[in-house]
Amino acid sequence: MKYDFTTVIDRHGKDSLALDGLGGGDHFSPDWPKEGFDVIPMWVADMNFPTVPTIQEAIIERAKHPMFGYYRPTKEYYRAIIDWQRTRNGVKDLQVRDIGYENGVLGGVISAISAFASPGDSILLHSPTYMGFTRCITENGFHIIHSPLKQDENGVMRMDYEDMDDKLRRYHIHVAVFCSPHNPCGRVWEREEIEKAMEVYRKNQCIVISDEIWSDLTLNGHKHTPTQSVSEDAKNRTIAFYAPSKTFNLAGLIGSYHIIYNPFLRDLVQNKASKSQYNEMNVLSMHALIGAYQPEGAEWVEELRKVLTENTEYACEHIWQNYPGVRVNRPEGTYMLFLDLSEWCETNGQTLDEVMKAGWDVGVAWQDGRPFHGPCAIRMNLALPMSRVQEAFDRLDKYVFAVK
Repeated sequence: MKYDFTTVIDRHGKDSLALDGLGGGDHFSPDWPKEGFDVIPMWVADMNFPTVPTIQEAIIERAKHPMFGYYRPTKEYYRAIIDWQRTRNGVKDLQVRDIGYENGVLGGVISAISAFASPGDSILLHSPTYMGFTRCITENGFHIIHSPLKQDENGVMRMDYEDMDDKLRRYHIHVAVFCSPHNPCGRVWEREEIEKAMEVYRKNQCIVISDEIWSDLTLNGHKHTPTQSVSEDAKNRTIAFYAPSKTFNLAGLIGSYHIIYNPFLRDLVQNKASKSQYNEMNVLSMHALIGAYQPEGAEWVEELRKVLTENTEYACEHIWQNYPGVRVNRPEGTYMLFLDLSEWCETNGQTLDEVMKAGWDVGVAWQDGRPFHGPCAIRMNLALPMSRVQEAFDRLDKYVFAVK
């Protein structure tokens, strides 16, 4: 491979929540391991790979100039987004006017919800649910109604369209948050699935807020379908959010963007987003996006997708062959696994807390899945060099899932 996905880089002391945020004592962050074990960071959804060099080059080149005053996003910024969406997602008609900056996807989600709902109103989400959605939506006074995903006969997670329709009607819901690809279960929705979901939303006059931050990280040959592309109604009903942060590991730089074609929706969302006066782009974040959305960035992403596919295939096969009672579906996108330990815990007489702690003790810093609405689940980040993924499972074999 042209780019480096094998070197194990020490992130201690380099502003890494995944490493330096351990031991918070809040049950959100894992405990520090016992003496003799180093940390394998598998909880926070960021990657342990060096990003594409064009990002650093773009930031360094801009930082050489000694002035960082007020500015406006450049034509190069918008052109980079338009070109990226065209080449990656087949979007042909995106205009500068359709693109708006957001400090982050979650902030954008709240701006969009607030534009079309009032505190106390219900919002529809699928479950399992990304914990960031749960936190920001409830903390802003909205009520979440879940429509659980269902496993089909092949173990694939599917949307329950009848349940969605019933709950939209029963709770008088007119705003839904849609996650595509889905976090945490890793589904890359097929076009037909999105079409059916959007028809349910249309019939119930529901605005759709689509989080597509994982759109570049599809696996196993799967391809992302933008929600706005499935019909003219979907194009005008949907507020879509994207960012280079998951794709290129840029969360610490802050910055995402929305795509809104409908001028009525766009005006309302931008009005809400501007009220705080703090939803403004950092100049280095702008240059990072421009550096990322280059042909070199696309080449880097293709290599990354192969690495992530290999990691997820290894992890899933290992679990299926060695951990009876632990259920996991091979993700089609993202780099996260969502493990269901219900059967394993019952069979082995252990609680989820005991299993998590056993992993933490030996440095496998995985994440509690209950905040994601998995009653007995663990979320596991596989965006690490394969050697570290293998080491993590070696430790799980010996210290966590060994038959006693």
